[in-house]
Amino acid sequence: MSWGLDGVGVRLGDATALDDVTITVEPRAITAVVGGDGAGKTTAARVLVGLTPASSGRVRRPASIGYQPESSGVWRDLTVTENLQLVAGAHGVRSGEAARRIGELLDATDLTAARDRLGGRLSGGMRQKLGVAMALLPDPDLLVLDEPTTGLDPVSRLELWAFLARTVESGTAVLLTTTYYDEAARASSIVALDDGRVLATGPLERVLGAMPGAVFEVGSGGGPRSWRRRGRWRLWSPDGTAPPGSTPVDPDLADAVIAAALARREAA
Repeated sequence: MSWGLDGVGVRLGDATALDDVTITVEPRAITAVVGGDGAGKTTAARVLVGLTPASSGRVRRPASIGYQPESSGVWRDLTVTENLQLVAGAHGVRSGEAARRIGELLDATDLTAARDRLGGRLSGGMRQKLGVAMALLPDPDLLVLDEPTTGLDPVSRLELWAFLARTVESGTAVLLTTTYYDEAARASSIVALDDGRVLATGPLERVLGAMPGAVFEVGSGGGPRSWRRRGRWRLWSPDGTAPPGSTPVDPDLADAVIAAALARREAA
């Protein structure tokens, strides 16, 4: 059984935070919700776990959910072990089972040596891994992580993704939000949000194939259809016509999402 949002809308005061958003999260798979600040990623995650009510549409969630908020959720004045014990108690996990789960998760996240260290004295990467371990402690059917790799160094990001890859092998469904397009491209399914609306959805190949127009590398930019990538300018052509002196580009996920956002705004 899959989980997710079906045509969900969310109103926060006079603002529309989500507009007809559909997200499907499958067991044994990672679904990445990607977008910039204010795109609606955190709202979507909070609706899925029940912290923000949907104004319209349907939410499908299991009884057992693990959730890591954007702040990591770690109590800084508790040790690593105490953080996990507190979560175990909140979920009613019996002491013997809690001890076993804590030991497994400390090993899996390479935090065993830091088990007596205060949360406030952990590195950013260790704190994020502890937050994921806390969300996983009740052995949830659905794991929801809100920007778990924000601010981490590249090595810590790779380690966290490797841990999540092992997690889904047990059957857990994972949804994570991220601003990193290279990370989202690793997921089984991608949902790109912009201003609370779905720009593109599906596996990477489908998102790239659905990109409107074409992308070219140009000598200079600055116009409304151009952006800078890796020290060079790229330009979106809505009808695929190559600008003079340009070079065609095989678009990546970031290019495809930018092109889809530009197309939507020009059509509005």
